[in-house]
Amino acid sequence: MSESSEAVARSVAERFERLYGAAPDGVWAAPGRVNLIGEHTDYNDGFVMPFALPHTAVAAVARRDDGVLRLHSADVDDPVAELAVDALAPGSDRRWTAYPAGVVWALREAGHAVTGADVHLASTVPAGAGLSSSAALEVVVALALNDLFGLGLRGWQLARLCQRAENVYVGAPVGIMDQTASACCEEGHALFLDTRDLSQRQIPFDLAAEGMRLLVVDTRVEHSHSEGEYGKRRAGCEKGAALLGVDALRDVPYAELEAALARLGDEEEVRRLVRHVITEDERVERVVAFLQAGDARAIGPVLAEGHASLRDDFRVSCPELDLVVDTALGAGALGARMTGGGFGGSAVVLAEEVDVPVITKAVEEAFAAAGFRAPRTFEAVPSAGARRLR
Repeated sequence: MSESSEAVARSVAERFERLYGAAPDGVWAAPGRVNLIGEHTDYNDGFVMPFALPHTAVAAVARRDDGVLRLHSADVDDPVAELAVDALAPGSDRRWTAYPAGVVWALREAGHAVTGADVHLASTVPAGAGLSSSAALEVVVALALNDLFGLGLRGWQLARLCQRAENVYVGAPVGIMDQTASACCEEGHALFLDTRDLSQRQIPFDLAAEGMRLLVVDTRVEHSHSEGEYGKRRAGCEKGAALLGVDALRDVPYAELEAALARLGDEEEVRRLVRHVITEDERVERVVAFLQAGDARAIGPVLAEGHASLRDDFRVSCPELDLVVDTALGAGALGARMTGGGFGGSAVVLAEEVDVPVITKAVEEAFAAAGFRAPRTFEAVPSAGARRLR
């Protein structure tokens, strides 16, 4: 464990002991993620390519056997919340506590005898930035409980349970990508994930070695997956699949795209959604091929294509995201696109290392000129997935 990780683990453990009067049984971490390519494909059984960030949710946890779940976050100005595990029910909690409590509910619903816990959480994943802060909270709690109760679940299984917690308990219709990325990513790699069968390939992704950087630009426009627009698009994709007679849009080959769109007739909104999903799956496969061929610079135009599709067909961008992408490309970036569910959040910018200062300054000045809140920009470094710290 690095010195910084040790310091974080020690700090969270010390706060746990002050809160609960005893040392935790352990400390765990789970990262946020950036999705390099493959947006809104995961709930269509398609392909995605996220990687883990160094930003993590950290949890100090102790097992309880009395049916009590106590939750506290260093990031929320609330006292310790105390819940009865037998009383956990979907829709019963609209606070931040729904995410960890939903994990406990999902584990118990799946037949795992989780009898309570004391939990203290602290996170460096920016909330509302499209970087999966909620998935990091879910996965870190799931991993801790998996260890403390000896459940023997693997990363992808924990991810499935965390997705169920967010879908059913929280009420957000998210796909499987965020939780799988947090649970399963490896340092120095992007995760090529087939969301239908959860098969995975770790694709080496070391831009620094080739003189490039991938920036995350957080527009500081917050979004919420549980709001209706995300759900509308998911329902539209499901309608498209039904009209085309397939189980999911993943089943429509890219080569048959135009014929499929023609079959949808005057269903214009559905046509747009279908076109994005099918072309986005093809973009993921192109990015994988470029990276495996050692040609990372070639992914830049693919990222830009993906943004145009999200903006024009899926319609989940916003003025701030479009400004990041247009300004970065105009300042010499190799590629850029929004990342995450949309309606705010972050964009990624692929750039030559020498161009980073110019691009960063250009984006900041463009935001100031537009009267937008100043963005936050940082380098995205492919990092380790969920793990025990101590």
